[in-house]
Amino acid sequence: MRGAEVRELVRRTDPREWLRDGRVQGVATVLALAVLAVIVLAVTASSTPAHPRAARAGAAATRAHARTAPAGPAFPLKMSANRRYLVDQRGRPFLIVGDSPHSLIVNLSVADADGFLAERERQGFNAAWIELLDDSYTGGRANGATYDGIVPFRTPGDLSTPNPAYFDRAAQILTAAARDHIAVFLDPIETGGWLNVLRANGRAADYRYGRYVATRFRRFTNIVWLSGNDFANATDPTDDEAALAVARGIRSVSPQAPQTVELSPPNLVGSLSDPRWRPLISLDAAYPFEFETTYAAVLGEYERRDHLPVFMVEASYDGEYQYTGPETLRREEYWTLLSGATGQLYGNHWIWPFAQGWQQHVVTAGTRQLALATRLFAGRPWYRLVPDIRHGLVVGGYGAFDPTANTNASTYVTAARTPDGRLAIAYVPSGAPIIVDMSRMAGPTRAQWYDPTDGRYRPSADRLRNAGRRQFVPPGQNAGHGTDWVLVLTAG
Repeated sequence: MRGAEVRELVRRTDPREWLRDGRVQGVATVLALAVLAVIVLAVTASSTPAHPRAARAGAAATRAHARTAPAGPAFPLKMSANRRYLVDQRGRPFLIVGDSPHSLIVNLSVADADGFLAERERQGFNAAWIELLDDSYTGGRANGATYDGIVPFRTPGDLSTPNPAYFDRAAQILTAAARDHIAVFLDPIETGGWLNVLRANGRAADYRYGRYVATRFRRFTNIVWLSGNDFANATDPTDDEAALAVARGIRSVSPQAPQTVELSPPNLVGSLSDPRWRPLISLDAAYPFEFETTYAAVLGEYERRDHLPVFMVEASYDGEYQYTGPETLRREEYWTLLSGATGQLYGNHWIWPFAQGWQQHVVTAGTRQLALATRLFAGRPWYRLVPDIRHGLVVGGYGAFDPTANTNASTYVTAARTPDGRLAIAYVPSGAPIIVDMSRMAGPTRAQWYDPTDGRYRPSADRLRNAGRRQFVPPGQNAGHGTDWVLVLTAG
């Protein structure tokens, strides 16, 4: 997160004040409204306060409904044999569909965090980036305390004096995430706000802190340790070694726990941009932010000779940075999914700091349309898709590959195809015609246009010959009044 910049955009209020003056709307309200599909669309108009007990009841109801759904992933996650995507312990591919509620541990009660995570699971999320320690950089308080005053260290800034009550609170929230089949991308000590503490404690104490948190949370197999956070200072060997010491401490206790690191563009776009992290990590976090288009960042990491599974860790958030509407997020999401990623993390301007009124933004057009993208890919062998980097599939109309283009202005078409030619998908952001080499398909092909705003297919063509080149023209304006469409080609 870019803490200093975003704090100017978000004016936080202590949750205790929300409760005192009756303005809080509660996770429970969102949970209740989510059950009523018609009323979900009017959630922003609701203003009835909710009691925390109602949040617990709502979470319980969501879980009762979830019992009929397929079992969640078998954690811990690990790399696939070809190092292209994540799988669980049963070997099932894991497509990361994550949120970024950075300050969850310090800004919500256990009951409200429980309700929030249950609702996110109901929406189709299976991952969450959470900071173990929060200060004002990530939406918390300067002293790192929870909303009800529990500090993380008995002596401020001394990593050797962890406060058991604080880490017990964190464990309760991790327990809730595990119940909801959520993989927690847990930052042990994020470098945006806590780098000075790492420096002051020294490498030996940093390493011992890493051992402490790994030991304390060893039973949570749903953890992916995510170090860094806007870690531009990784270019400084001394600062880099401080963060590495924590990660090495974690590795010494939990060698099988997956790890990754968010560095910082423009110089350190992916985790593998810093070779010192390579021995510790098994997942590559691509971080385009505003310096690089999503497809350029993800494809750049995908094409590395020493590649790891890549995911998009952070780009424009719902309501922040280059965001001009839901299409901004759709572009980033589909570009990511068709550039060889094993998934991505969504972010939300109101949710990451749990700013006043956040309850009204748990359900947005952004979350609904991410669910539609997930549905499109999860129901197909997404993990076998190979990006069309050399334009062997989409041979015309694919626009300009521009790493520095504004997200909302780029017309670049990303596409991918399975090696057997049975499935190909292309994302067309501008609504312009594209030309496809049909000989890349395995047999007679069905073509469908998928509307990323409502999840519906538009008129399709069946049994197209898998020979020659064919022009495909998007149907026009989509249901969300945008120009972007997804072409799905299925052979056989």
